[in-house]
Amino acid sequence: MTERSANGQNAHGQNAHGRVGTHPGDTGHFGAFGGSFIPETLSAALDELRACYESLEGDEEFWCELDDLLANFVGRPTPLYRAIGLERSWGAGVGSPKIYLKREDLAHTGAHKINNSLGQALLAARKLGKKRIIAETGAGQHGVATATACALLGLDCVVYMGLEDTHRQALNVFRMRLLGAEVVAVDSGSKTLKDAINEAMRDWVTNVDDTHYILGSVLGPHPFPKLVRDFQSVIGREARAAILEREGRLPTHLVACVGGGSNSIGLFHPFVQDEGVAMIGVEAGGEGIASGRHAARFAEDRVGVLHGTRTYVLEDEHGQIRETHSVSAGLDYPAVGPEHAMLHDMGRVEYHSATDAEALEAFQECSRLTGIIPALETAHALAEAKKLAACAHSDDLIIVNLSGRGDKDVQSVSRILGEAP
Repeated sequence: MTERSANGQNAHGQNAHGRVGTHPGDTGHFGAFGGSFIPETLSAALDELRACYESLEGDEEFWCELDDLLANFVGRPTPLYRAIGLERSWGAGVGSPKIYLKREDLAHTGAHKINNSLGQALLAARKLGKKRIIAETGAGQHGVATATACALLGLDCVVYMGLEDTHRQALNVFRMRLLGAEVVAVDSGSKTLKDAINEAMRDWVTNVDDTHYILGSVLGPHPFPKLVRDFQSVIGREARAAILEREGRLPTHLVACVGGGSNSIGLFHPFVQDEGVAMIGVEAGGEGIASGRHAARFAEDRVGVLHGTRTYVLEDEHGQIRETHSVSAGLDYPAVGPEHAMLHDMGRVEYHSATDAEALEAFQECSRLTGIIPALETAHALAEAKKLAACAHSDDLIIVNLSGRGDKDVQSVSRILGEAP
């Protein structure tokens, strides 16, 4: 693989729409990270996708159709809910900070993933003329969202999913098939998200003429990290407008889980220029950093190239990508989005981790105290928010991105807790 030439374009500019953060000639670098390390067979497809993406800046017809679907099909804007139950339990009484949950779990299909899947599917159908869609999925939510968008727009859909994840997320496998998608279980490597992406990439190389790959996170070669970020930034734009209406000021802290990093970058990006807003991304600490069984890429400070982009990765002493572990299928990826890598090195975002045990505790606590069952991925962010609330000030405003609902995780959690029927 070779990398296309780079121009080091800064990632934070937005156009008048606040939607498209690129311009002709941009090759998708975020400081020292990102780029496009690809086989030549994908060059034409990525050039076409980049040109199409850049053309969206002034395409009012596209944005009007997408906005209509986001409002009337997806159910946006999603609410910003003040979680008083968490405040009472986590804070210090009168001195408790206010805690708000950005309710992406209420978006159609149950997570933030629909924002990107619908945007890219519409792009494929209306602008690229591609009728076959492929996707990868870990927790299954991106697969369900992509299958949903394809059913809506009349597109063929194939979803690659690690065999291990098909067992953990059997409900979502059935949902995808019910929506008309073909689900291909990947029985290689760790049989998780990394291996699903490998197979999706192989499919795309083989069928590039008639197929669009809807990558599910802010990963991969340019323009995917920016394209996915721009479709997910609706989260942060809505959160910003809602908190200003509710509180008359910006939040002091944003907290979100980070696998590949789309839900978190979607929340963070519209606030990056606001120096008074602290941002915390939460990785999967698994069984603890010292155990080696985790998916906390920033904890080990290694940079490499995976799936077309240069970023922080988990690798062994020989430079080979390591297997990861997390109780949540959506966080056990061995690399992180390149924009997150840049924000980490800039010191603009802090990246912490939560263990499986902490996430399971937060999963149960949020359910009991708020009446909202969160996704296990989201539970990692909630575990960090609990720590933050314990030392926060009474005038702090904390927004946690509730990136998905936990229906998909109930059976696996019940088994872990020894309560399976």
